[in-house]
Amino acid sequence: MLSCKDLVMNSVDYICIMDRNFNIVFNARYESQVNMAAQMVKRSEYINKNYFEAYPDIDMEKSSFVHCIRTGEIVVRKNESIRDFKGQMLRTDNITIPIIRKGIIMGAVELARDVTTADSEPAKDNFDKLADALRQSRGEITFDSILTQNPEVQKAIEYAKILATLPNPTLIYGETGTGKELFAQAMITASGLPRSKVISENCAAIPENLFESILFGTTKGAYTGSENKKGLFEEADGGILFLDELNAMPFAVQGKLLRVLQDGTFRRLGSNVEKKVNVKIIAAMNIDPDEAIEKNIIRRDLFYRFSSSMIFIPRLSDRPEDLELYMEYFLKKSNEVYGKDIKGYDEELRQLLRNYKWEGNVRELKHLVESMVAISRSDILTVKDVPEYVYHRVTKGHSDYEKETMALPYKTYDFGKMKDFSLSKALEDSEREIISEALKFAGGNKTKASQLLGIPRPTLLYKMEKLGIVK
Repeated sequence: MLSCKDLVMNSVDYICIMDRNFNIVFNARYESQVNMAAQMVKRSEYINKNYFEAYPDIDMEKSSFVHCIRTGEIVVRKNESIRDFKGQMLRTDNITIPIIRKGIIMGAVELARDVTTADSEPAKDNFDKLADALRQSRGEITFDSILTQNPEVQKAIEYAKILATLPNPTLIYGETGTGKELFAQAMITASGLPRSKVISENCAAIPENLFESILFGTTKGAYTGSENKKGLFEEADGGILFLDELNAMPFAVQGKLLRVLQDGTFRRLGSNVEKKVNVKIIAAMNIDPDEAIEKNIIRRDLFYRFSSSMIFIPRLSDRPEDLELYMEYFLKKSNEVYGKDIKGYDEELRQLLRNYKWEGNVRELKHLVESMVAISRSDILTVKDVPEYVYHRVTKGHSDYEKETMALPYKTYDFGKMKDFSLSKALEDSEREIISEALKFAGGNKTKASQLLGIPRPTLLYKMEKLGIVK
């Protein structure tokens, strides 16, 4: 399976980068380090030059760069013939990709493959694979992307579909890893707004002293070095502002956010001039709103502003019907990432995962499956592939095992005569001996042996694998 990196290396001859005003920032075609034929071209002839001056024959309305920067879409064009500022005719296949920062389209990158000379079928195939891979990586998230068999989540999806088309500010809450951002992105897609009108910001990533300036902008002279600068609300005017981890926003700033939600007005930092915007807010937080209010994390009046449009996503441990669904889905995706063909999970592993609490929810399950697929050398995942911490958490509370093993006879050690003593090896040897004796007493019946030892059967199998016990 080819990676995107392999495809780029095998499919692209030149890279051109331009800003949102169609000024060329970099063009490998005229860089002598990349193209020996470009040695006679001065950088001043093309760097910072407008794209339509460098390629005067291009129709602006048909340009892939224009379409890409205006819409935020990946544009693929084949067998394009253009004349450059030197009069040279070029024929290329191109993939144009938007450069997006915090929801704002800052420019575009074009990957070009020279097809002036005879073209090979493998080269064409690699280019098509690259285009498909890039499209998939930029695929928009829709409500169809949210996989669930849980009635409560299905109900939340239907409610989110309605809210996506309304101006109401929306609050999505649930534990970390439950899929809040997935819901937010699906709502953004369903709104029909172009991505250039969408800005996303993680409140937990903003320093407390910069919150107000980042959200509302600054005026020159507001503080040393400040300039007239738009904030996120002005940038998102006419669109959507997604505020993740709203509970990280300082209490004082929440009051100013409330004002924007109520009447759409605010002032830049250091300004007395009222500004008015039309922005739909989608916010998310990983704490229950009632708890957040009680702990003075969220203002009560801000909560009331969101209260008519709130979406709750239950934790994974409360959605047993989704666990198996996600296990199969993430196994398939992980197989694609690592180029493997693992068929599934054995029953002991399935039971272990059912008993796990999943404090990190769907995100933790995804990472766990990925790690198991990465290390597994068999075509079926088993208990030996699970990180040990999972076993520790599943078996927490099974203290009978520790009590019984401490009560068992143990060997004595004469440390004065021992040259090389390893505590970990001694404990491992003792554990191996105890488990072997239990299996012998149980006649090789692993279920009975696990009951004798006071540990779950999956844990016994894991320890047998780890200690090399074959029964």
